[in-house]
Amino acid sequence: MLRSPALDAIGCGGRLAPVARTRPMSSSSTLSMGGNLARNNIVRKLPVLLFDVMGTIVRDPFYKDVPAFFGLSMKELLEIKHPTAWIEFEKGLITELKHRFFNDGRDFDLQGLKSCMVAGYEFIEGMEELLCSLKSSGFEMHAFTNYPDWYMLIEDKLQLSRYLEWTFVSCHTGKRKPEINAYLDVLQKLQVDSSDCTFVDDQRRNVEAAKSLGINAIIFESFENLCDKLAHLKSL
Repeated sequence: MLRSPALDAIGCGGRLAPVARTRPMSSSSTLSMGGNLARNNIVRKLPVLLFDVMGTIVRDPFYKDVPAFFGLSMKELLEIKHPTAWIEFEKGLITELKHRFFNDGRDFDLQGLKSCMVAGYEFIEGMEELLCSLKSSGFEMHAFTNYPDWYMLIEDKLQLSRYLEWTFVSCHTGKRKPEINAYLDVLQKLQVDSSDCTFVDDQRRNVEAAKSLGINAIIFESFENLCDKLAHLKSL
């Protein structure tokens, strides 16, 4: 693994320092994580890390690649795009966009759009290395993201599941950030105190909602900035 000064700041030049806070899980609960059960009395490394995906771990092709695919500017696309279809798609309320993407229900090359999205999915610089280092140090990590079932296209290309669990994807939970219930659902299912979670997202409204519940929330601005904000993990 390549060494990075930013990763060195949190002890990730090779891997994180191995010691972290631990706490036995509640004896009255079990935790399902990607189909695996973390059973009673298993010692858990804290904090649990929650990551948004698009714009935080993975480049979001929507803002440049998708308008170009349709031959439109972003402003023109937003003017004719259906105002709620994508949100409904993210919440699992609809399962396809074929005649819902545009206000007028026009037909378009759906497979071509998917291919455009896949071509644009790539790790934001430094983030794969960071995830690998955190994973190798034993931190429990979950995706907490607003996205439709196209998240599987990301998984097929980048295999994020090597590093984290796709535990909280809005198309499955039916809840989107910054809805408070989305965060409460995470805490309940993980059986963890809000103070024992660290959440990273590139949208300030999502970060502020998390902070309102006592979650340690970090706004993602860049890989280097995130490493600075995670520097405390080195001493855990």
